[in-house]
Amino acid sequence: MNLTKQLHETAQIKGSKPAYYFMDQSSTYAELDAAVTKFASGLEQLGVEKGDHIALLLGNSPHFVIALHGALRLGATIIPVNPIYTPDEIGYIVNNGDVKAVVALDLLLPLVEKMHPALPKVENYIICETPQGKESGVDVTALSVFPKLKSFSQVLGSGDLGFTGPELEDDEVAIILYTSGTTGKPKGAMLTHKNLYSNAKDVSDYLHMNEEDRVVTTLPMFHVFCLTVALNAPLMNGATIIIDPKFSPKEMFRLVETYKPTVFAGVPTMYNFLLQYAESYGGDLRSLRLCISGGSAMPVALLKNFEQKFNVLISEGYGLSEASPVTCFNPLDRPRKAGSIGQSIVNVENKIVNELGEEVPVGEVGELIVRGPNVMKGYYKMPEESAATIKEGWLYTGDLARMDEEGYFYIVDRKKELIIVGGYNVYPREVEEVLYDHPDVVEAAAIGVPDPNLGEAVKCYVVKKNPSLTEANLQEYCAQHLAKYKLPSSIEFLEELPKNTTGKILRRALKTQVLQ
Repeated sequence: MNLTKQLHETAQIKGSKPAYYFMDQSSTYAELDAAVTKFASGLEQLGVEKGDHIALLLGNSPHFVIALHGALRLGATIIPVNPIYTPDEIGYIVNNGDVKAVVALDLLLPLVEKMHPALPKVENYIICETPQGKESGVDVTALSVFPKLKSFSQVLGSGDLGFTGPELEDDEVAIILYTSGTTGKPKGAMLTHKNLYSNAKDVSDYLHMNEEDRVVTTLPMFHVFCLTVALNAPLMNGATIIIDPKFSPKEMFRLVETYKPTVFAGVPTMYNFLLQYAESYGGDLRSLRLCISGGSAMPVALLKNFEQKFNVLISEGYGLSEASPVTCFNPLDRPRKAGSIGQSIVNVENKIVNELGEEVPVGEVGELIVRGPNVMKGYYKMPEESAATIKEGWLYTGDLARMDEEGYFYIVDRKKELIIVGGYNVYPREVEEVLYDHPDVVEAAAIGVPDPNLGEAVKCYVVKKNPSLTEANLQEYCAQHLAKYKLPSSIEFLEELPKNTTGKILRRALKTQVLQ
């Protein structure tokens, strides 16, 4: 079984049920499946073949869902790309990924015109019509800028509903996800049909997703967290997704009032924004049966305050691109442990090892490694990096973690973000947890900075709620809760912290700022 076959089978059974809502318009499973088939056929008519690579430069929209499943139905490999990346970042991924066709927003047409001479492998550019594009004067139906250009509606309209597509093998690559490149150039994690299907199924089973669920899909679809948890897992079970082009607390509360969603998936920053908005303007989330958090560790104080305010459970989990992505979730039928990423989901093993790859005793910190049907095939065109990351079937995550007696895992921090102060290990998260506990702190981040005497020192960045809060106040507060070597050497107040497109706080951006 694979994702696109599952979608087709779901459409046969639940054809009249809404598959998604977008901009207050709905589409049924039968309509979605027909569009997917026609798009796959249209791609084939353009010369796209099984195994070819197609890049998606799209935001959250039906275009993304149709292009994703249409390409998969044809047997092509999808490469999702953040549409707000710079030309250099996009160019690297498209060239490195040997992309043959690009599906892009009409607002990106000027970028396409500028970049296409430098992308000789790309044979077709498929431009998607959007209301924003029309407002900006982009008329996709009249495009003739260069021969490689087609409109999404043209490709869809030329498709044949009788198209069946080739047989897809489990170990064939379905998606290549380029990592954020925190340690150099982005690496393309090759995820197979089996990787994606197994993780979507295991996640939906673990979270008890069913056809009655309505899932808010506001995380970026090009990101693996959304792709599996808020897109493929719901569609696999005949649930309805509510596609939100861009997260905002105000819009989230409107969606709750209008559509009565039952599941919301977000990163900690989103939960913080929802909490702050509700405290200022009001709002409730009473229709939700479950909130899912991932992307980065959620501060315990934020988790408790959110659950108390909205009376809804947050199940925190863990994943990474190379694992499709989910490996752990807090269980719904047993006690949830605040601060934990939960237990291994079905069919996936997690364990903590030392530098020699040996499992460490319960409670000790080591590197989290993962094994299961969700683990990637390897990095595209990077055999050495693949061999260094996957050893004897185990994926080495680079995250430091510990496990308790009941098999609950706790992320301590990124291995590469460990701060060493005078020979002592300081994990940024433990400092941040203390800062988040302070009632006047909205957001916080801790990084290591060079220190002539201790090697490194802890520096913190804080967004404050109360203007009268001072550095001295916070230093005194930290001194009550942290060992002396863990105390911040300085605290800087900012209007906001740098974040990526999923809302994850970027410690590396703060560190780069210090070193400049």
